[in-house]
Amino acid sequence: MFLFQNISGMDWLVWGLVVIALMVLNEVARANKWIGLILFVGLPVVLTLFVWPTTAGPGSSTGTWFHWVKVYSALAGCLGFMALRFIPKLQHNKWALIFPPAILAFNIMEAVIRDFQVSHLHGLVDGVIMNGGAWNIMNGIAGIINIITISGWFGIITSHDKQKDMIWPWIIAYDVWNFAYVYNCVGDHSFYAGAALLISCTLAAFLVKKGSWLQARAQTLAFWMMFTMSYPAFVTDSQFSVQSTHSSAALMTISGLALAINVAVLILHIYRVMKYKRNILTDEVYAGTKAYDQVVAENTPEGK
Repeated sequence: MFLFQNISGMDWLVWGLVVIALMVLNEVARANKWIGLILFVGLPVVLTLFVWPTTAGPGSSTGTWFHWVKVYSALAGCLGFMALRFIPKLQHNKWALIFPPAILAFNIMEAVIRDFQVSHLHGLVDGVIMNGGAWNIMNGIAGIINIITISGWFGIITSHDKQKDMIWPWIIAYDVWNFAYVYNCVGDHSFYAGAALLISCTLAAFLVKKGSWLQARAQTLAFWMMFTMSYPAFVTDSQFSVQSTHSSAALMTISGLALAINVAVLILHIYRVMKYKRNILTDEVYAGTKAYDQVVAENTPEGK
């Protein structure tokens, strides 16, 4: 294949199982706050003390600064989102409401920095094959645009059902950019850590609870990072691992697509801001569109 080396039928089956497992775990985590605390506080404490020092130490494919920062920032996102969901006072505090987009922007910037760093790396680095180049710079720029096009920073609402999901009907060309990042920087992980992980949260947001993409993204990312730091061989040396082709053409194509899509979104973003005189901090740029208004109506008392 263009992006990956040989993918067997069993690899596709395991890929599908990973998607399903992440979606199921996301559903378990959103059930109530006590289950969430066990999964996002209790479990990480145990893994930090007794597992990761061995499995994610120096020289392992998950032993870089980026993996350690990523797992804890994903967990911080999950806990911050839970606070907004289950502490009513925070749901009306503008400084608390800015946390979800801020942690998203922070996570994107982590990846942008790593993309720029990897642009100069070649060969086996920290257990991962690197083929750095202009594509990393292109995708880093796409990530910066991704941050710029965040809007409705104070627009978080909480669903009026037992799950109290965090709803933020926000449109972004995130998935393509993020897949390009994973493919650029940890290519041999990207069949699962890129494609399967992104599909799991996107399906959850479209098929299970519309508007909950950011919550699902944080939770599935946290689960994946905890798993891959505990068992890094799954994506590198196991019988189910799928290696990237590390093709310069493939890297350039994926990053070029990510940059083009994000530039298109930026143009649309600027157009709507200017036409409708939107304040990107207080207004959702896409308010007034059918999809946005439907999600808001379904998650407010007036919409019931």
